[in-house]
Amino acid sequence: MNNITQNTNNIPRYSLEFQQIINAKNYNFVGREFVFAAINNFLNQYDRGYFTIIGEPGIGKSAIIAHYVSQNPGIVYYNVEVLGKSRVEEFLTKVCTQLIEISQNQGIKNISADLIEYTREDSSFLSLLLQQISDKLHYPQRLIITIDGCDRIDINNQPSGSNIFYLPRYLPEKVYFILTRRPFLTDKSGLLIETPSQSLDLSVYLEQNRADIQEYIKTYLNESSYSNHHLSDVWLNMIKQGFDHDETNFMYVSEILAATKEDIYPPNLQLYYQNHLEKMNLAASNQQTIALQVLNILVQEESISTAMIAARLDTDEYEIKVILDKWREFLCLESIATEIYYSLYHGSFRNWLRQQI
Repeated sequence: MNNITQNTNNIPRYSLEFQQIINAKNYNFVGREFVFAAINNFLNQYDRGYFTIIGEPGIGKSAIIAHYVSQNPGIVYYNVEVLGKSRVEEFLTKVCTQLIEISQNQGIKNISADLIEYTREDSSFLSLLLQQISDKLHYPQRLIITIDGCDRIDINNQPSGSNIFYLPRYLPEKVYFILTRRPFLTDKSGLLIETPSQSLDLSVYLEQNRADIQEYIKTYLNESSYSNHHLSDVWLNMIKQGFDHDETNFMYVSEILAATKEDIYPPNLQLYYQNHLEKMNLAASNQQTIALQVLNILVQEESISTAMIAARLDTDEYEIKVILDKWREFLCLESIATEIYYSLYHGSFRNWLRQQI
């Protein structure tokens, strides 16, 4: 695949922990051309800005960023999901270090890495680096910074009302941020910006997602010296059929393909789901009793409205809505006759939850 974005500035290799993630997520990567086309269109339409990829857990956001970075040397990369990388201090240290290396490659002499230690309370140093690098860029050169997993950012050690990771409200020309995050409420974005912005919701592209899943399965079976001996003919046939041609979740498919036995919940998938459940419990800890009742209803129903849940529990709709809002990243929303219906984001997750509760 050709480079998606040309004329980025080369920087030294990423840290080992980041490079390992890029390599792992980029393995057997296929498709997603509609995403890269949307990014390209945004870069060509605006001279700066924020581009956000939104998608449910496991739909492939991290792999998209990893492939984008691997195809475009010179892009700054940061992954919030790495242990210890959810706090703003670590973000500023890692990203500003990469930016300093870029600025030094441009011949800027008055920037020292020592300054990072004194600029962790706001975006002033980050903004300074962005401006100085921008001043040295000549069209069609761009500075692109990717942040994977913005929904994992720990905002507890930041002042109330500040942007997540102190991301700049204003950007200089030729500077872009590409973010990934799970679905969120509009007023919970954590970003106040005065610069061009655009979002791409992966859930809107069902046909493209399904086609990419089919291609991923074919590629895996063809290129991974896949052994048929550890799977029954029935199980292997289900895999070859592409999970009834209706699957869109890469995490689920990749774990099932990698399983060494007929296990509908391989260990990594169980751990993934367990992390989901723990986060849901934490988010609704102040309403624990009714939250468990709501979850019991969600695992039994493919789709249901707040009014229907409230009627079953004989409680106020507002209380139900508060819980569902806290679980937004794990839910799919569908508008039916002017009413919003909620469902858990994936059938496998719903079935696993049913066993747990």
